[in-house]
Amino acid sequence: MADGGARNARSAHEERLLATAARLLPSGVRNPVGTPDAAMVVASARGGRLRDTSGNEYVDYLLGSGPMLLGHAHPAVVDAVSRALERGSSYLLVNEPAIELAERLVELVPCAEAVSFHNSGSEAVFYALRLARAWRGRDKILKFEGAYHGMGDAALMSTQWTRPTDGPPRAVPDSAGIPASAADDVLVAPFNDLDAVAAILERHHDELAAVLVEPLQRTLAPQPGFLDGLAGLARRYDLVLVFDEVVTGFRLGLGGAQQRYGVTPDLCALGKSLSCGHPFAALCGRSELMALGRPGRDDGRGVLLTGTYSANPISATAALAALRELERPGVYERLEERGGRLRDGLERAMTAAGVDVRVSGEASVFEAWFTDGDLVDFRSTLAADRARAMRFAELLLERFVVKAHEKFFVSTAHDDDDIERTLAAFDAAARVLAAEGC
Repeated sequence: MADGGARNARSAHEERLLATAARLLPSGVRNPVGTPDAAMVVASARGGRLRDTSGNEYVDYLLGSGPMLLGHAHPAVVDAVSRALERGSSYLLVNEPAIELAERLVELVPCAEAVSFHNSGSEAVFYALRLARAWRGRDKILKFEGAYHGMGDAALMSTQWTRPTDGPPRAVPDSAGIPASAADDVLVAPFNDLDAVAAILERHHDELAAVLVEPLQRTLAPQPGFLDGLAGLARRYDLVLVFDEVVTGFRLGLGGAQQRYGVTPDLCALGKSLSCGHPFAALCGRSELMALGRPGRDDGRGVLLTGTYSANPISATAALAALRELERPGVYERLEERGGRLRDGLERAMTAAGVDVRVSGEASVFEAWFTDGDLVDFRSTLAADRARAMRFAELLLERFVVKAHEKFFVSTAHDDDDIERTLAAFDAAARVLAAEGC
Protein backbone atom coordinates (compact mmCIF):
# COMPACT_ATOMS: atom_id res chain seq x y z
CA MET A 1 0.00 0.00 0.00
CA ALA A 2 1.92 3.00 -1.25
CA ASP A 3 0.93 6.55 -0.37
CA GLY A 4 -0.65 8.15 -3.43
CA GLY A 5 -0.02 5.06 -5.58
CA ALA A 6 -2.56 3.37 -7.81
CA ARG A 7 -4.05 0.01 -6.98
CA ASN A 8 -2.47 -2.98 -8.68
CA ALA A 9 -4.39 -4.09 -11.73
CA ARG A 10 -6.57 -7.10 -11.07
CA SER A 11 -4.54 -10.25 -11.67
CA ALA A 12 -5.62 -13.02 -14.03
CA HIS A 13 -5.91 -15.29 -11.00
CA GLU A 14 -8.30 -12.92 -9.26
CA GLU A 15 -10.31 -12.50 -12.47
CA ARG A 16 -10.75 -16.28 -12.66
CA LEU A 17 -11.77 -16.49 -9.02
CA LEU A 18 -14.35 -13.72 -9.42
CA ALA A 19 -15.78 -15.35 -12.52
CA THR A 20 -16.10 -18.66 -10.69
CA ALA A 21 -17.71 -16.98 -7.69
CA ALA A 22 -20.22 -15.18 -9.91
CA ARG A 23 -21.13 -18.50 -11.56
CA LEU A 24 -21.36 -20.66 -8.44
CA LEU A 25 -22.09 -18.29 -5.54
CA PRO A 26 -25.05 -16.09 -6.51
CA SER A 27 -25.59 -14.91 -2.94
CA GLY A 28 -21.98 -14.93 -1.81
CA VAL A 29 -20.28 -12.34 -4.01
CA ARG A 30 -19.82 -9.32 -1.73
CA ASN A 31 -18.38 -6.11 -3.08
CA PRO A 32 -16.99 -3.30 -0.89
CA VAL A 33 -18.56 -0.58 -3.05
CA GLY A 34 -20.90 -2.27 -5.50
CA THR A 35 -19.27 -1.30 -8.78
CA PRO A 36 -17.70 -4.08 -10.88
CA ASP A 37 -14.24 -2.50 -10.76
CA ALA A 38 -14.27 -2.66 -6.95
CA ALA A 39 -14.85 -6.41 -6.70
CA MET A 40 -12.04 -8.24 -4.98
CA VAL A 41 -11.11 -11.62 -3.55
CA VAL A 42 -9.46 -11.43 -0.14
CA ALA A 43 -6.24 -13.40 0.24
CA SER A 44 -5.45 -12.61 3.88
CA ALA A 45 -5.96 -10.15 6.69
CA ARG A 46 -3.98 -9.22 9.77
CA GLY A 47 -4.48 -6.52 12.35
CA GLY A 48 -6.34 -3.58 10.84
CA ARG A 49 -5.58 -4.45 7.22
CA LEU A 50 -6.58 -6.90 4.52
CA ARG A 51 -4.92 -7.92 1.27
CA ASP A 52 -6.55 -9.01 -1.99
CA THR A 53 -5.28 -11.69 -4.36
CA SER A 54 -3.83 -9.05 -6.67
CA GLY A 55 -1.50 -7.81 -3.92
CA ASN A 56 -3.35 -4.65 -2.85
CA GLU A 57 -3.37 -3.93 0.89
CA TYR A 58 -6.12 -1.86 2.49
CA VAL A 59 -6.85 -0.30 5.86
CA ASP A 60 -9.98 -2.23 6.77
CA TYR A 61 -13.00 -0.63 8.44
CA LEU A 62 -15.35 -3.30 7.16
CA LEU A 63 -13.85 -5.80 9.63
CA GLY A 64 -16.04 -8.65 8.39
CA SER A 65 -19.12 -6.46 9.13
CA GLY A 66 -17.89 -5.77 12.61
CA PRO A 67 -16.72 -8.98 14.31
CA MET A 68 -13.01 -8.24 14.20
CA LEU A 69 -12.97 -5.86 17.16
CA LEU A 70 -9.43 -7.02 18.00
CA GLY A 71 -8.41 -6.91 14.36
CA HIS A 72 -7.72 -9.84 12.07
CA ALA A 73 -5.76 -12.89 13.21
CA HIS A 74 -5.15 -11.61 16.72
CA PRO A 75 -2.22 -13.68 18.06
CA ALA A 76 -3.89 -14.54 21.39
CA VAL A 77 -7.05 -15.77 19.66
CA VAL A 78 -5.14 -17.68 16.99
CA ASP A 79 -3.00 -19.39 19.64
CA ALA A 80 -5.95 -20.34 21.83
CA VAL A 81 -7.95 -21.72 18.90
CA SER A 82 -4.95 -23.62 17.49
CA ARG A 83 -4.45 -25.41 20.79
CA ALA A 84 -8.18 -26.09 21.16
CA LEU A 85 -8.39 -27.70 17.71
CA GLU A 86 -6.16 -30.50 18.94
CA ARG A 87 -8.89 -31.44 21.42
CA GLY A 88 -11.64 -31.72 18.82
CA SER A 89 -13.96 -29.19 17.23
CA SER A 90 -17.54 -30.26 18.02
CA TYR A 91 -19.10 -32.52 20.63
CA LEU A 92 -22.77 -31.47 20.88
CA LEU A 93 -22.31 -32.25 24.59
CA VAL A 94 -21.53 -29.51 27.06
CA ASN A 95 -17.85 -28.63 27.36
CA GLU A 96 -15.57 -26.68 29.66
CA PRO A 97 -14.96 -23.63 27.42
CA ALA A 98 -18.72 -23.13 27.00
CA ILE A 99 -19.31 -23.33 30.76
CA GLU A 100 -16.49 -20.90 31.48
CA LEU A 101 -17.77 -18.51 28.82
CA ALA A 102 -21.28 -18.60 30.28
CA GLU A 103 -19.82 -17.66 33.66
CA ARG A 104 -17.95 -14.72 32.13
CA LEU A 105 -21.02 -13.42 30.30
CA VAL A 106 -23.11 -13.52 33.46
CA GLU A 107 -20.38 -11.51 35.19
CA LEU A 108 -20.07 -8.92 32.40
CA VAL A 109 -23.47 -8.40 30.77
CA PRO A 110 -26.01 -6.58 32.97
CA CYS A 111 -29.10 -8.54 31.88
CA ALA A 112 -27.39 -11.94 31.85
CA GLU A 113 -28.52 -14.34 34.56
CA ALA A 114 -28.43 -17.34 32.21
CA VAL A 115 -27.10 -17.97 28.71
CA SER A 116 -27.68 -20.10 25.61
CA PHE A 117 -25.18 -20.33 22.75
CA HIS A 118 -25.92 -20.24 19.03
CA ASN A 119 -24.18 -19.86 15.67
CA SER A 120 -25.16 -16.38 14.46
CA GLY A 121 -26.81 -13.17 15.47
CA SER A 122 -29.82 -14.12 13.35
CA GLU A 123 -30.26 -17.26 15.43
CA ALA A 124 -29.87 -15.44 18.74
CA VAL A 125 -32.57 -12.92 17.82
CA PHE A 126 -34.83 -15.67 16.47
CA TYR A 127 -34.58 -17.60 19.73
CA ALA A 128 -35.09 -14.45 21.81
CA LEU A 129 -38.40 -13.87 20.06
CA ARG A 130 -39.36 -17.52 20.50
CA LEU A 131 -38.71 -17.25 24.24
CA ALA A 132 -40.70 -14.03 24.46
CA ARG A 133 -43.67 -15.57 22.66
CA ALA A 134 -43.61 -18.59 24.94
CA TRP A 135 -43.38 -16.40 28.04
CA ARG A 136 -46.23 -14.13 27.04
CA GLY A 137 -48.41 -16.60 25.16
CA ARG A 138 -48.68 -13.98 22.38
CA ASP A 139 -47.33 -13.92 18.82
CA LYS A 140 -46.73 -10.32 17.79
CA ILE A 141 -43.59 -8.24 18.23
CA LEU A 142 -42.86 -4.52 17.94
CA LYS A 143 -39.71 -3.49 16.08
CA PHE A 144 -38.39 -0.18 14.78
CA GLU A 145 -38.36 1.06 11.21
CA GLY A 146 -34.94 0.72 9.59
CA ALA A 147 -33.55 -1.67 12.21
CA TYR A 148 -31.86 -4.87 11.08
CA HIS A 149 -32.16 -8.01 13.22
CA GLY A 150 -30.90 -10.80 10.97
CA MET A 151 -32.53 -13.11 8.48
CA GLY A 152 -35.53 -14.51 10.37
CA ASP A 153 -38.93 -13.96 8.75
CA ALA A 154 -40.19 -11.70 11.53
CA ALA A 155 -36.88 -9.85 11.78
CA LEU A 156 -36.55 -9.11 8.07
CA MET A 157 -39.36 -6.55 8.09
CA SER A 158 -38.96 -2.83 7.43
CA THR A 159 -35.17 -2.87 7.69
CA GLN A 160 -32.69 -0.37 6.27
CA TRP A 161 -33.52 -1.67 2.77
CA THR A 162 -37.20 -0.66 2.95
CA ARG A 163 -38.44 2.37 1.02
CA PRO A 164 -41.33 3.43 3.24
CA THR A 165 -44.69 4.52 1.88
CA ASP A 166 -46.60 7.53 3.13
CA GLY A 167 -48.16 7.28 6.55
CA PRO A 168 -46.97 5.60 9.73
CA PRO A 169 -44.44 2.75 9.58
CA ARG A 170 -45.77 -0.70 8.82
CA ALA A 171 -44.32 -4.17 8.37
CA VAL A 172 -42.88 -4.56 4.87
CA PRO A 173 -41.01 -7.81 4.01
CA ASP A 174 -37.52 -7.11 2.71
CA SER A 175 -37.14 -10.40 0.89
CA ALA A 176 -39.18 -12.59 -1.38
CA GLY A 177 -40.01 -15.97 0.13
CA ILE A 178 -41.30 -14.64 3.45
CA PRO A 179 -44.86 -15.85 4.14
CA ALA A 180 -47.40 -13.05 3.85
CA SER A 181 -48.71 -14.00 7.27
CA ALA A 182 -45.37 -13.07 8.89
CA ALA A 183 -46.09 -9.36 8.42
CA ASP A 184 -49.30 -9.73 10.41
CA ASP A 185 -47.27 -10.50 13.53
CA VAL A 186 -44.95 -7.47 13.32
CA LEU A 187 -45.77 -3.92 14.35
CA VAL A 188 -43.34 -1.15 13.42
CA ALA A 189 -42.58 2.13 15.19
CA PRO A 190 -40.25 5.06 14.45
CA PHE A 191 -37.01 4.99 16.44
CA ASN A 192 -36.58 7.70 19.08
CA ASP A 193 -40.32 8.50 19.11
CA LEU A 194 -41.54 7.41 22.54
CA ASP A 195 -45.00 8.93 22.03
CA ALA A 196 -45.55 6.84 18.90
CA VAL A 197 -44.43 3.70 20.75
CA ALA A 198 -46.72 4.45 23.66
CA ALA A 199 -49.69 4.89 21.34
CA ILE A 200 -49.01 1.57 19.60
CA LEU A 201 -48.59 -0.29 22.88
CA GLU A 202 -51.73 1.21 24.33
CA ARG A 203 -53.74 -0.20 21.41
CA HIS A 204 -51.94 -3.51 20.91
CA HIS A 205 -50.22 -4.54 24.16
CA ASP A 206 -52.50 -7.52 24.69
CA GLU A 207 -51.42 -8.96 21.32
CA LEU A 208 -47.70 -8.43 21.83
CA ALA A 209 -44.95 -10.64 23.19
CA ALA A 210 -41.91 -8.41 22.86
CA VAL A 211 -40.37 -5.08 21.98
CA LEU A 212 -37.22 -5.63 19.90
CA VAL A 213 -34.70 -2.81 19.54
CA GLU A 214 -31.14 -2.08 18.52
CA PRO A 215 -30.15 0.27 21.35
CA LEU A 216 -27.86 1.99 18.83
CA GLN A 217 -29.97 1.59 15.68
CA ARG A 218 -27.38 1.04 12.95
CA THR A 219 -25.52 4.28 13.86
CA LEU A 220 -28.47 6.31 15.17
CA ALA A 221 -27.96 7.06 18.85
CA PRO A 222 -30.90 6.86 21.25
CA GLN A 223 -32.08 10.27 22.34
CA PRO A 224 -31.95 10.96 26.10
CA GLY A 225 -34.74 9.10 27.86
CA PHE A 226 -35.80 6.99 24.89
CA LEU A 227 -34.46 3.63 26.04
CA ASP A 228 -35.48 4.34 29.64
CA GLY A 229 -38.97 5.17 28.44
CA LEU A 230 -39.07 2.05 26.30
CA ALA A 231 -38.14 -0.09 29.28
CA GLY A 232 -40.83 1.59 31.38
CA LEU A 233 -43.50 0.91 28.77
CA ALA A 234 -42.42 -2.73 28.50
CA ARG A 235 -42.70 -3.09 32.28
CA ARG A 236 -46.10 -1.39 32.33
CA TYR A 237 -47.55 -3.88 29.87
CA ASP A 238 -45.49 -6.89 31.00
CA LEU A 239 -43.79 -7.19 27.61
CA VAL A 240 -40.36 -8.73 27.07
CA LEU A 241 -37.79 -6.06 26.17
CA VAL A 242 -35.17 -7.53 23.80
CA PHE A 243 -31.96 -5.68 22.98
CA ASP A 244 -30.28 -6.74 19.76
CA GLU A 245 -26.65 -6.20 20.76
CA VAL A 246 -25.15 -8.28 17.98
CA VAL A 247 -23.25 -5.16 16.85
CA THR A 248 -22.95 -3.20 20.10
CA GLY A 249 -22.14 -6.07 22.47
CA PHE A 250 -18.49 -5.68 23.61
CA ARG A 251 -17.91 -3.03 20.94
CA LEU A 252 -19.33 -0.30 23.20
CA GLY A 253 -17.73 -1.78 26.30
CA LEU A 254 -17.62 -5.05 28.20
CA GLY A 255 -21.26 -4.55 29.18
CA GLY A 256 -22.32 -3.40 25.72
CA ALA A 257 -24.93 -0.75 24.97
CA GLN A 258 -26.98 -1.66 28.03
CA GLN A 259 -24.05 -0.65 30.20
CA ARG A 260 -23.19 2.39 28.03
CA TYR A 261 -26.75 3.74 28.09
CA GLY A 262 -27.73 2.47 31.54
CA VAL A 263 -30.82 0.47 30.55
CA THR A 264 -31.13 -3.27 31.24
CA PRO A 265 -33.37 -5.36 28.97
CA ASP A 266 -35.01 -8.70 29.74
CA LEU A 267 -33.11 -10.50 26.97
CA CYS A 268 -30.23 -9.60 24.70
CA ALA A 269 -28.68 -11.14 21.61
CA LEU A 270 -24.88 -11.01 21.34
CA GLY A 271 -22.59 -11.89 18.44
CA LYS A 272 -19.94 -10.46 16.13
CA SER A 273 -17.29 -9.02 18.49
CA LEU A 274 -17.88 -11.82 20.99
CA SER A 275 -15.75 -14.39 19.16
CA CYS A 276 -13.45 -12.47 16.78
CA GLY A 277 -14.77 -13.88 13.53
CA HIS A 278 -15.62 -17.40 14.64
CA PRO A 279 -19.29 -18.29 14.02
CA PHE A 280 -20.90 -17.80 17.40
CA ALA A 281 -23.63 -15.92 19.23
CA ALA A 282 -25.24 -15.86 22.64
CA LEU A 283 -28.69 -15.20 24.03
CA CYS A 284 -28.62 -13.83 27.57
CA GLY A 285 -31.35 -12.81 29.93
CA ARG A 286 -33.40 -13.13 33.07
CA SER A 287 -33.24 -16.60 34.58
CA GLU A 288 -37.01 -17.17 34.62
CA LEU A 289 -37.22 -16.44 30.88
CA MET A 290 -34.17 -18.51 29.99
CA ALA A 291 -35.48 -21.40 32.10
CA LEU A 292 -38.13 -22.01 29.44
CA GLY A 293 -35.31 -23.54 27.42
CA ARG A 294 -34.52 -26.28 29.94
CA PRO A 295 -35.04 -29.74 28.42
CA GLY A 296 -37.77 -31.99 29.78
CA ARG A 297 -40.42 -29.41 30.67
CA ASP A 298 -43.88 -30.95 30.60
CA ASP A 299 -46.00 -27.81 31.08
CA GLY A 300 -46.38 -27.00 27.38
CA ARG A 301 -44.10 -23.95 27.64
CA GLY A 302 -40.77 -25.56 26.84
CA VAL A 303 -38.74 -23.78 24.16
CA LEU A 304 -36.21 -25.56 21.94
CA LEU A 305 -32.97 -23.55 21.82
CA THR A 306 -30.43 -25.97 20.41
CA GLY A 307 -28.45 -26.79 17.30
CA THR A 308 -25.69 -29.17 16.24
CA TYR A 309 -22.91 -26.59 16.58
CA SER A 310 -24.34 -24.60 19.47
CA ALA A 311 -21.73 -24.03 22.20
CA ASN A 312 -18.98 -25.51 20.04
CA PRO A 313 -15.68 -25.45 21.96
CA ILE A 314 -13.64 -23.73 19.24
CA SER A 315 -15.79 -20.60 19.07
CA ALA A 316 -16.20 -20.59 22.85
CA THR A 317 -12.41 -20.73 23.21
CA ALA A 318 -12.04 -17.84 20.74
CA ALA A 319 -14.55 -15.82 22.76
CA LEU A 320 -12.73 -16.46 26.02
CA ALA A 321 -9.43 -15.39 24.47
CA ALA A 322 -11.06 -12.25 23.07
CA LEU A 323 -12.56 -11.32 26.44
CA ARG A 324 -9.18 -11.67 28.13
CA GLU A 325 -7.73 -9.20 25.64
CA LEU A 326 -10.65 -6.77 25.98
CA GLU A 327 -10.30 -6.80 29.77
CA ARG A 328 -6.72 -5.55 29.61
CA PRO A 329 -6.30 -2.06 31.11
CA GLY A 330 -6.70 0.77 28.63
CA VAL A 331 -8.09 -1.25 25.71
CA TYR A 332 -11.40 0.57 25.47
CA GLU A 333 -9.85 3.94 26.20
CA ARG A 334 -7.49 3.49 23.23
CA LEU A 335 -10.34 2.25 21.02
CA GLU A 336 -12.44 5.29 21.87
CA GLU A 337 -9.51 7.66 21.31
CA ARG A 338 -8.64 6.25 17.89
CA GLY A 339 -12.24 6.02 16.78
CA GLY A 340 -12.84 9.56 18.00
CA ARG A 341 -9.88 10.83 15.97
CA LEU A 342 -11.31 9.22 12.86
CA ARG A 343 -14.85 10.45 13.43
CA ASP A 344 -13.72 14.01 14.22
CA GLY A 345 -11.27 14.00 11.31
CA LEU A 346 -14.02 12.94 8.93
CA GLU A 347 -16.21 15.85 10.03
CA ARG A 348 -13.30 18.30 9.78
CA ALA A 349 -12.36 17.15 6.27
CA MET A 350 -15.89 17.54 4.93
CA THR A 351 -16.47 20.86 6.68
CA ALA A 352 -13.19 22.27 5.34
CA ALA A 353 -14.18 21.23 1.81
CA GLY A 354 -17.68 22.70 2.17
CA VAL A 355 -19.45 19.33 1.95
CA ASP A 356 -22.58 18.92 4.08
CA VAL A 357 -22.27 15.89 6.33
CA ARG A 358 -23.63 14.51 9.58
CA VAL A 359 -21.61 11.83 11.37
CA SER A 360 -23.69 9.58 13.60
CA GLY A 361 -22.85 6.77 15.99
CA GLU A 362 -20.20 6.08 18.59
CA ALA A 363 -16.42 6.31 18.34
CA SER A 364 -15.95 2.64 17.41
CA VAL A 365 -18.88 2.45 14.96
CA PHE A 366 -20.05 5.49 13.01
CA GLU A 367 -21.21 6.66 9.61
CA ALA A 368 -21.14 9.76 7.41
CA TRP A 369 -24.52 10.87 6.09
CA PHE A 370 -24.36 13.45 3.32
CA THR A 371 -27.11 15.74 4.52
CA ASP A 372 -27.50 18.94 6.52
CA GLY A 373 -30.52 17.61 8.42
CA ASP A 374 -30.76 16.12 11.89
CA LEU A 375 -30.63 12.33 12.17
CA VAL A 376 -33.08 10.87 14.65
CA ASP A 377 -34.75 7.93 12.92
CA PHE A 378 -34.71 5.89 9.73
CA ARG A 379 -36.80 8.31 7.68
CA SER A 380 -34.50 11.21 8.51
CA THR A 381 -31.61 9.27 6.96
CA LEU A 382 -33.48 9.01 3.66
CA ALA A 383 -32.76 12.70 3.02
CA ALA A 384 -29.05 11.89 2.81
CA ASP A 385 -27.43 11.72 -0.61
CA ARG A 386 -26.84 7.99 -1.18
CA ALA A 387 -25.03 8.57 -4.49
CA ARG A 388 -22.53 10.83 -2.76
CA ALA A 389 -22.06 8.23 0.01
CA MET A 390 -21.28 5.59 -2.60
CA ARG A 391 -18.87 7.92 -4.35
CA PHE A 392 -17.17 8.61 -1.02
CA ALA A 393 -16.66 4.87 -0.51
CA GLU A 394 -15.22 4.56 -4.03
CA LEU A 395 -12.79 7.41 -3.39
CA LEU A 396 -11.64 5.79 -0.16
CA LEU A 397 -11.13 2.45 -1.90
CA GLU A 398 -8.95 4.17 -4.51
CA ARG A 399 -6.84 5.31 -1.55
CA PHE A 400 -6.66 1.83 -0.01
CA VAL A 401 -9.35 2.27 2.64
CA VAL A 402 -12.28 -0.15 2.85
CA LYS A 403 -15.49 0.63 4.75
CA ALA A 404 -18.82 -1.10 5.24
CA HIS A 405 -21.67 0.10 3.04
CA GLU A 406 -23.29 2.03 5.89
CA LYS A 407 -20.71 2.41 8.63
CA PHE A 408 -17.09 2.43 9.75
CA PHE A 409 -16.04 -0.25 12.23
CA VAL A 410 -12.90 0.57 14.22
CA SER A 411 -10.72 -2.11 15.83
CA THR A 412 -8.20 -2.13 18.65
CA ALA A 413 -5.62 -3.16 16.02
CA HIS A 414 -5.86 0.06 13.99
CA ASP A 415 -2.61 1.85 14.76
CA ASP A 416 -1.47 5.43 14.34
CA ASP A 417 -0.26 4.77 10.81
CA ASP A 418 -3.67 3.38 9.83
CA ILE A 419 -5.38 6.41 11.35
CA GLU A 420 -3.11 8.92 9.61
CA ARG A 421 -3.51 7.19 6.24
CA THR A 422 -7.26 7.22 6.68
CA LEU A 423 -7.38 10.89 7.69
CA ALA A 424 -5.36 11.74 4.59
CA ALA A 425 -7.84 9.72 2.51
CA PHE A 426 -10.72 11.64 4.11
CA ASP A 427 -9.12 14.96 3.17
CA ALA A 428 -8.49 13.89 -0.42
CA ALA A 429 -11.95 12.39 -0.86
CA ALA A 430 -13.61 15.49 0.57
CA ARG A 431 -11.80 17.73 -1.94
CA VAL A 432 -12.92 15.52 -4.85
CA LEU A 433 -16.52 15.48 -3.64
CA ALA A 434 -16.51 19.25 -3.35
CA ALA A 435 -15.03 19.64 -6.85
CA GLU A 436 -17.52 17.20 -8.37
CA GLY A 437 -20.46 18.81 -6.59
CA CYS A 438 -22.40 15.56 -6.93
